[in-house]
Amino acid sequence: MLSARRAALAGLARAGEGAPGPGLGPGLGLGLGLGRACSARLLLPPGSAAQPDPSGWREVVTAAVGALQAGGLVAVPTDTVYGVACLAQDSGAVRSIYSLKGRNGRKPLAICLGDVERLYRYCQVNVPDELLRDLLPGPVTLVLQRSEELNKDLNPFTSLVGVRIPNHPFIRELARACSGPLALTSANISCQASTLTVSEFQDLWPQLSLIIDGGPIGDVQSPECRLGSTVVDLSVSGKFTIIRPGCALASTVEILRQKYGLVPESS
Repeated sequence: MLSARRAALAGLARAGEGAPGPGLGPGLGLGLGLGRACSARLLLPPGSAAQPDPSGWREVVTAAVGALQAGGLVAVPTDTVYGVACLAQDSGAVRSIYSLKGRNGRKPLAICLGDVERLYRYCQVNVPDELLRDLLPGPVTLVLQRSEELNKDLNPFTSLVGVRIPNHPFIRELARACSGPLALTSANISCQASTLTVSEFQDLWPQLSLIIDGGPIGDVQSPECRLGSTVVDLSVSGKFTIIRPGCALASTVEILRQKYGLVPESS
């Protein structure tokens, strides 16, 4: 069974490069997606932050990287809600995300990285490194000045960019495996509720290259679990602005005000 699963995942990686892959059956924890663009749904083996690469994760990461490199959109679990990712440096894939969501073209996309160290390549940082590490990885999006390294077609209408490092071992492994940042947004049509299971965004499946099913995220009956990350603008030295309260507002504000002495920008 394990060798068959690996063969199927290898086929997915080849399919991302344009070569045909083998059929995928439910006995492998894989289900065929709907429509031409959707290659498959991969069931993520259980794991935790303490064990970030359990048996099978490496193959799933390889399949996802292959889909991303082919310009595809991949649904992924995060520490807040399900997301859709593409390569941020791929302008065509970025346009596909906007089309998928019916998203306002002037509503920016965040980038997703695997580690704080990589943030410095794509952002101009004006806060202490310790502050970054107090908030990341975690359910927070930090808005900073973007650097010249970032794709100019990604949010060309602003000099800022939001950065996510989710506290979820799979997406961090995926981000580390990519040469550049991921562009990340929630897996839902714009203005609709965020999703906590893959079945909740089934209408998007036909336009996705791959779906990573990590199971339910949080309590699907709780509205609080659908709030998404707290978005905070740190681009002005010594100040912060809450753009979206999200699920980690109180703890984020406490760190910024009490530990680092930042004040709300309106003050």
